[in-house]
This record gives sequence, structure tokens and C-alpha cells, in this order.
Amino acid sequence: MARPSICLLAAAALIVTCGGEAVAAGTLRVDYFHTGGQGVEIFAVDRVVVEPLAWPGHPDRTVDASMAGTYRFEVRDADGKLVYSRGFSSIFAEWVTTAEASRAHRTFHESLRFPAPAAPVQVTVQRRNAEHRFETVWQTAIDPSDMFVDRAPPPPQLLLEVEHNGEPTDKVDLLLIGDGYTTAECAAKFLPDARRMAAALFRHEPFAARRRDFNVWGLCPPSTESGVARPSTGTYRRTAVGAAYDAFGAERYVLTFDNRALRDVAAWAPYEFLTILVNGKTYGGGGIFGTFSTVAVDSDWADYLFVHEFGHHFAALADEYYTSPAVYEPATRVVEPWEPNVTALLDADRLKWHDLIARSTPVPTPWPKQAFEERQRDFQARRKQIRAERRPESEMTALFREEQSYTSRLLSTAAHAGEVGAFQGANYDARAYYRPQLDCVMFTRDEVPFCSVCQRALDRVIDQYAGPSAGR
Repeated sequence: MARPSICLLAAAALIVTCGGEAVAAGTLRVDYFHTGGQGVEIFAVDRVVVEPLAWPGHPDRTVDASMAGTYRFEVRDADGKLVYSRGFSSIFAEWVTTAEASRAHRTFHESLRFPAPAAPVQVTVQRRNAEHRFETVWQTAIDPSDMFVDRAPPPPQLLLEVEHNGEPTDKVDLLLIGDGYTTAECAAKFLPDARRMAAALFRHEPFAARRRDFNVWGLCPPSTESGVARPSTGTYRRTAVGAAYDAFGAERYVLTFDNRALRDVAAWAPYEFLTILVNGKTYGGGGIFGTFSTVAVDSDWADYLFVHEFGHHFAALADEYYTSPAVYEPATRVVEPWEPNVTALLDADRLKWHDLIARSTPVPTPWPKQAFEERQRDFQARRKQIRAERRPESEMTALFREEQSYTSRLLSTAAHAGEVGAFQGANYDARAYYRPQLDCVMFTRDEVPFCSVCQRALDRVIDQYAGPSAGR
């Protein structure tokens, strides 16, 4: 059901005290430019924006204790008290690990959102160093009363309820934004697409058991043409929020680099997490922790892609696969990853998921790795040829089905299938990193659940926004 958003959400704001009266806290957004390359990193404020809706988060859950993310930002008041924090990753953080970043500089647009303060605050951005410890890389003072704070609302959008289970303050609020939909497609196609993607998510645990902890919202700003850009095939589009294939030269990687447009559209919904539904059939998607995820909704693999990429965005889950080509340069030094579902196994006695491992399970845990890799080399070569020859998407789907059938048989019958251990091969590396279980949504396209370690990480994020489940 479609309805304007402001009246629906007026009572859902974070409540603060101002002059003895309870008032709803607004949402403040700091838009900034993130510029540099390998060894160079510069931040500069673009604008400070008051968004049109109240802050959707719970007043008792403003500090993030997870320590997840390549970056972390903190908001402190004049007395130095921490009033808000969140971990996140960014497009810049990914790009700076590519070969291009060693020879060129680029600028990316990013945003920090937090409850609007009543007085000046200090915003600090921290980045992980080579040892993965956070260190400060930028600070800026924000005065909410400054006359240059932009209080003008962006062009309004019609907010759709995809799934509504309560007030935003008490729920995880997921926003689905359509891109590459014409006006007619926004009216007839977007809401069914959004409901289909939400249904895919809620078929997986822990989302299925905790469905009532979520609200799902939809926005569909119309584009003049159907579909999004795919430069590798000579397809160019100017869409409402700028999603496109071929990010960093990877044919399936879908991102938007137009963060300003994206955040102005998203400002008309209460949200903590955001997925862009790309109106297209070609296999593709992407996910960046705390920033956004994307999925091509008409791909034959859309359900899997939506859930997999959302795992990156929602809980900082790392990719557990390692045989597909990566755009990132290999690490020159192996340190323990901060992501919850991969390990360098530098200290087996202190493995981050040691409490889930049975005493009878060996660590490292043997699996049919050689047989898997031999077939993967064939699959990857055929995949590359299909793309190079621009053959029909149906041929790629058929290849993926063949791959799925083989890996499902191989992994489901292995000696330690279903056990938690440490299986070599993860995080784009065949040797340096290990994953918790033999198969998982983050490893293959097989029709399997999130592994136990990933489920626990996902549950913790739900707790952060909706509170612990009563049944746990």
C-alpha cells in the first residue's frame, strides 16, 4: 500500500528534551568528499543536511560496540561524551585496494547520518591501520544552528510499505530503492519486485525467525529509460540514483557512485539499511557494509544475490569464495580479518568461533578442495568466454546451474559437511584464509542456509537495532 511518509512517521522519532518539552529529534547528515589513492587520503565537507524525517533509531542503541567496519565514526558532545557511533565500509576503501589506486587519485562522495544534536558536536572518522586497529583520520566540528546547514527538503518521494511490523524506533528499517524503472514500471513493477526480494530474505535464518523485527520500505524515483548502465556492452543510462554494472571493471559488480542523489532520495524513508533494486536481467549486485547493497531483480539468481549482498551490507560478512576473479590486489601481509566469518587461523586456540566447534572436528578441517578447484577452473574459463563473446544471459544461467549441481553434490557429501571448523579457502585467497563451514550463502550459489557463524553475526546486528529476541 502506498502512502506519504511524513504523517505515518511523525510519532516514531527519537524523543529528546528541549526547554522542558519533549520534541522529536531530526536526522542530520554530513555529506563529504573522500579523495586520494594508495597512501593518500583526504576528507572535505560537502554539506550538512537536515533530512525531512525524524531519526528512525532507538534512543538506547546509539553506540555501536561491534567494532566492525573498515571505518568507524563517532559523534561527541562538547564534554567529550560519546553520543553516537557506527562502523562502516566504503567504496573508497574498496577502490584503494585496486591496481588503479596505485597510479591515480579519485574522489568519492560519502555520508554520515546520526540523530540531529541540539548543540555543536565533534565528528571523528577512524580507519583501521595495517594491524587492523582504529586510528583517527579526520575530525570536523558540526554546529546544527549554523546558517549554512541545508534545511531545504529534497524533491519528495512516495513512500511504500513493503512490510510494516511496528514503529521504526523498535525495528530494523530496510529501504529498497528502485533504479532504472520508468514511471510506468514504478507503478506496476517495482512493488512486486520489492515484495519478492523481501520474501527471499525472510526465507533465510535468522531473518525468518525474526521477521517481525523488520520494517521494509520502498521508494521508486522514476528514470527516463528502463534499465541501468552497463558500459562493457556500450549501454549507458542516466538513472535516478546512478546504479551501473562494471564497477572497478568487474562485469557483475553493480554500484552507484552518485551518493548525493541516492541520499536525497533515501531521505524520504526511515532506514538504517538500504538496497538498490536494479531493473535488469543481467546477473549482478554488490554490497558494502553500512553503505548499501544492490541486486539485479530480474536475474535468474536475484533471490540468491539479494541475500548474499545484503549479508555484506548488513553484518559485514566477508566473501567466503576464492576462485572467482577479484578486482582487488592481493594483500602483501596477512593479518587476522576483522570480518566475523573468515580467519587467517594464526592462532587456532583463539579462533573467533571456537565455541561452535565440536571437539571431534579437526582444525584445519579437511575438505575436497583439490576436486573443487579443478572444476572451478573450468567453470571460470567458460564464464569468461560467455562474457567476452556477449552471449545470451541464458547461457550464463545454464553454466551457473551446472556449477551449482556439481558443488552441491561435492560439498553435501564431504566428510565434515554441516560441521563448524576451519576450511581453507576464503576471502579471495586459496591458502591464507579459512571459512567456518564447508558451504554457506557467502560461499556458493547452492541452496543452503547461512552457516552458524554468519547467522550469529546477523543476529547480533538485529539485536543492535531491534533489541534482543525474546526467544533467545
